[in-house]
Amino acid sequence: MIQKKEFIGSLHRAGEIYTQKPIEVYDHDFPNLAEGVAIPHGIYDINLNIGYVNIGTSRDTSEFACDSLRHWWYNRGRYDYPEATQILILADCGGSNGCRHYVFKKALQELANTIGLDIRIAHYPPYTSKWNPIEHRLFSHITRSLSGILLSGYELVKELIRKTVTEPGLKVKANIIDKVYETGKKVTEEFKENMEIVFDEYLPRWNYTAKCMK
Repeated sequence: MIQKKEFIGSLHRAGEIYTQKPIEVYDHDFPNLAEGVAIPHGIYDINLNIGYVNIGTSRDTSEFACDSLRHWWYNRGRYDYPEATQILILADCGGSNGCRHYVFKKALQELANTIGLDIRIAHYPPYTSKWNPIEHRLFSHITRSLSGILLSGYELVKELIRKTVTEPGLKVKANIIDKVYETGKKVTEEFKENMEIVFDEYLPRWNYTAKCMK
């Protein structure tokens, strides 16, 4: 799931911190004043209470969302769940991993083939994503960690996210994906007709599985 994008540079940020001297920033957060943008894509493991956040430096695309999932699997998931035969992902209905995007389904199918596992997606219906555990168990605490701090670079964003903890024992891992992603991509009609996506009988629009074809 994608969290709010964070601008890099001397831009005003909500929140308060203690400093020994005033910090000068622009009084507006216009994108053209930023030196870059950090795009956090989060994966929250409900069982282990661990968050894994990949910070994109380019665009919020379906390919980026699936690259984030791939990075989590190879660096964390396959070690935590060595006997897994399927991955279940609870996702928002919109954004780069939205239920309407064939580009997301294509990237998801490629990911399933790459890691050798079926990937089951259950989208939250529109306007209900606030009940997604990732919102109040991970991103709300990350927002607190970033509050009021001038984000001078991607490494700082990564370190602040990594320092996010809670009394119940939340731990957060963070990584930077420095890759350029193109927007506006489309899939062919052939993919739409022959895609190996199995839709559920109940609410198929929001529930489906990308089957591993290897």
